[in-house]
Amino acid sequence: MNITPRDQKALLLLAAALAVMLIVRLVLPGNRATAVAGATADSVPSTEKRLERMRQLAATVPAKEEMLKQAQAELAAREKGVMRADTAPQAQAQLIDLVQTVAKANGIDSHGVERMDAKAVSKDYGEVSVEVAFTCGIEELVNLLAALADQPQILSTNEIRVNGGTDKKKNIQVRLGVTALVPRKLLPEKKGAAGV
Repeated sequence: MNITPRDQKALLLLAAALAVMLIVRLVLPGNRATAVAGATADSVPSTEKRLERMRQLAATVPAKEEMLKQAQAELAAREKGVMRADTAPQAQAQLIDLVQTVAKANGIDSHGVERMDAKAVSKDYGEVSVEVAFTCGIEELVNLLAALADQPQILSTNEIRVNGGTDKKKNIQVRLGVTALVPRKLLPEKKGAAGV
């Protein structure tokens, strides 16, 4: 017969209750001992009910642990797309490199960075964004946007400005803002402001 740790605790609790009851019976004289023994006898059914409730709660623990493991695995899978770096400027540099690499792979020569920004979006996550400018054909722009969407990082385009070009190839001038999700700890805390 196997005794589970939960049953061992219950037996210890029962043994302690019996010891207290025996001590009370020996120490207290006459009627008071009988009154205490009667009160203890009344509390046994309630103790048994509490014990049964504890057993029911303990039986739900493995299922809850399994749910926790599943939730942690899902979170880890989703967080694979969060850009990892030691600081916000390093994350911005990674984002710039990623955008320029994808642009070059699609035949676009970006002119550099127009603007960079970093801000908090929640208590756990922040975002870094960059804006790049370049000239390309409309097909190249569509291919670039599709290629950015296919990246493993969590990216979004938050701004696109397109102006018509004057050359014969019908190239357009584009300013593209790209944002990446980062851990909130990369962003500096603002003094005097409550965090998001």
